[in-house]
Amino acid sequence: MEEQGKAPVFGLMQDWALTVDRFLEHARCWHGAREVVSRHADGSIQRGNYITLHDDAKRLSNALLAHGIGPGDRVATLAMNGIEHMAAWYAISGIGAVCHTLNPRLFDEQLVYIVNHAQDRIILADNCFGPVLERILPRCPNVERIVYLTSYSAPVELPIPAETLTEFTAGHVTGCAWGAFDERSAAGLCYTSGTTGNPKGVLYSHRSNFLHALATVQPDVMNLSATDTLLMVVPMFHANAWGLTFAAPAMGCKLVLPGLKLDGQSVHRLTVDEEVTVAAGVPTVWNALLDHLDAEGLDLGKLKRVITGGSAVPERLLRRFHARGVDVLHAWGMTEMSPLGTINAPMPEIAMLPVEKQLTHKLKQGRPTFMVEMRLAGDDGNPLPHDGQTMGRLQVRGPAVTRAYIGEDRPAIDADGWFDTGDIATICPLGYMQITDRAKDIIKSGGEWISSIEIENAVSMHPKVSLAAAIGVPHPKWEERPMLFLKLKPGERATQDEIIAFLTGRMAKWWLPDAVYFIDDMPLGGTGKIDKKLLRAQAKAVHPL
Repeated sequence: MEEQGKAPVFGLMQDWALTVDRFLEHARCWHGAREVVSRHADGSIQRGNYITLHDDAKRLSNALLAHGIGPGDRVATLAMNGIEHMAAWYAISGIGAVCHTLNPRLFDEQLVYIVNHAQDRIILADNCFGPVLERILPRCPNVERIVYLTSYSAPVELPIPAETLTEFTAGHVTGCAWGAFDERSAAGLCYTSGTTGNPKGVLYSHRSNFLHALATVQPDVMNLSATDTLLMVVPMFHANAWGLTFAAPAMGCKLVLPGLKLDGQSVHRLTVDEEVTVAAGVPTVWNALLDHLDAEGLDLGKLKRVITGGSAVPERLLRRFHARGVDVLHAWGMTEMSPLGTINAPMPEIAMLPVEKQLTHKLKQGRPTFMVEMRLAGDDGNPLPHDGQTMGRLQVRGPAVTRAYIGEDRPAIDADGWFDTGDIATICPLGYMQITDRAKDIIKSGGEWISSIEIENAVSMHPKVSLAAAIGVPHPKWEERPMLFLKLKPGERATQDEIIAFLTGRMAKWWLPDAVYFIDDMPLGGTGKIDKKLLRAQAKAVHPL
């Protein structure tokens, strides 16, 4: 025990600030020739490497400094995954400014709110989003300038100056000092999708992004290395790009950025042509890819691993990839967690099981990554057992978990630092977490909980089903009962009786939906997830109290 009054003894190690600019500096020095490949909206391929990416980012940093951008200033991006967008991330954060990624899939009103709330000064945008800027900028008085990351292919009338990236950076050199500030300084800003109320801003620090990237590259997480070619389908505006914009240069991966076209044919072409070994994206993209492969009789080249997140992985998707020799890693996280929280890497007890039983475990969201603490809590805040059966509120804490939303006075965590994710989950004795529902989506029937996710996963195995969503509707006796909305594959027809018969035996009888409705289009929100608010509104029309 330390003697009272005795000064603590500190280590004699260098004070080396954990700032994200170090990732690209490392890549330039030690992996400079590794390719960074980008596809433009017209289908053309742009080839660079970590040296050219680094130099482009430094040139942009100098241009931003010349414009008066300094530490803490917000510079927004409105762009898909491309070399120029990647350079912008490092150019902005390298000089101590804050890179604010805007989601072009949000409604105009949400974008206006976010731009104004963040007080963005400059927006770096893909030219294809010019019409979006034309609509929102008259209501965004803080924005001083637009810089198009590509050429003016579709010029629009804007109320403020606009120029191309080439024009903005003309005359600026590639020498620019990055870093040399506190690692706790803000580096990035990302807003939640605002499913309830206004979107909320999550302000990442350099330190949190740095630590998150180190966790991401570990063998039992995304297992990235210099021998990999990574196809980054997950948009850079979605949940901090899953940390891959930092993890890829940290390890020297060849990086493939797909741009705007994410249809099955376009994703397949890049996967094969660029000899992709690892790909990361949401299930809707992978379903489209697999449908294209099945229709055309194609293979996946050298692809070995797919990292999927954003929504629960359907069992059918996992099986389709498995049949092609591709391993699927199911990940879970949140914008508020930078975002990675868990990933379904196998424990020895799981790896030794027959393949069929392994697939069952792979449907779970997985085990926490290093630096993420996780627990279940009851409504009273007390911890619940990790027995694989008890459902509770999923809570997390760690160095890459938010403690507050930007601009809000009250903290987002409790007195012990726990952040309530809004999910209901179980955790088994081996540490595998499985989300049973969002707290706002779980169906409460007769005092018991029904998981909408498990109903959706079960019905997704039906060969005619494309997309599925289960919601709870009011019931005079049981409080709520499940209702199922289905979008079928093109040309398919089905009946309610057929669907109920398919689900019978796959779940408890009292979980079976009371009604099944077939719809032409499934409503999707700005992040590509099914918008259950709109489905609940539809349900009121067809199933009033």
